[in-house]
Amino acid sequence: MAKLKHFDILKIQHYVIFITLVGFASCKNTPEHLIELTGKQIAIDSNYTSVDSIQKFILPYHEHVETILDSTLAYAPYTITKTDGKFNTTAGNLMADIVLSEANPVFKSRTGENIDMVLLNHGGIRSVISKGNVTSRTAYEVMPFENSVVVVELKGEALLKMVDYLIQSKRAHPVAGIQLVLNKNNTVKTFTVGGKAIDKDKSYFVATSDYLVTGGDNMTFFKDALSKTETDYKIRNAMIDFFSKVDTIAPKVDLRYYQLQ
Repeated sequence: MAKLKHFDILKIQHYVIFITLVGFASCKNTPEHLIELTGKQIAIDSNYTSVDSIQKFILPYHEHVETILDSTLAYAPYTITKTDGKFNTTAGNLMADIVLSEANPVFKSRTGENIDMVLLNHGGIRSVISKGNVTSRTAYEVMPFENSVVVVELKGEALLKMVDYLIQSKRAHPVAGIQLVLNKNNTVKTFTVGGKAIDKDKSYFVATSDYLVTGGDNMTFFKDALSKTETDYKIRNAMIDFFSKVDTIAPKVDLRYYQLQ
């Protein structure tokens, strides 16, 4: 076998180095892609036992949280529910009024404006408030979601779309700051905001939830928003703040939204 000359050996070495560098470069520039995701269900049964050391470590924190959640904040003289009215309910009115009273100072401090009205969704109320002591746990039961208050600016014309939605949905969606009166044939007799007739060309500030403002519950009229202000204020926290300020919680089914008979 013929011996390789020194020049040939150098050529081979340079070639190997070149190929290696190209290989590294190609590996570096090729993005990684997830091609498969697998999982399995792990049953929690009697084969799994608690670890005493962990239990002892967690216990004081658990007891502290439980104490806070169960501390009495207010009192409900009767059961407050979302099923005790056709067009507005005690639970819905309470929720909407709380958002208006508690979120307005936050919104005003950031914008210099006031919230004109509130619209929430009937399905967002997940529990009754039973007669008796009202606690922070009550707020978590009624509003278990992490939804926060968002204030959107809408023209009066968009509010008329909202009214059409309320009539067609045939549900007692919580509202505050307005009065909507329907005729027997489901047409609008009067619609006022803050006690004044709606002005199609005026802008109104509507407090709602971050879920609804994105079109949740088919509330597509929110897409007409001229502006949107995040309050970073969870509806549940607004409830707890309100409960902490009052002695008795006694909302009523009223005339904010009703139909003539």
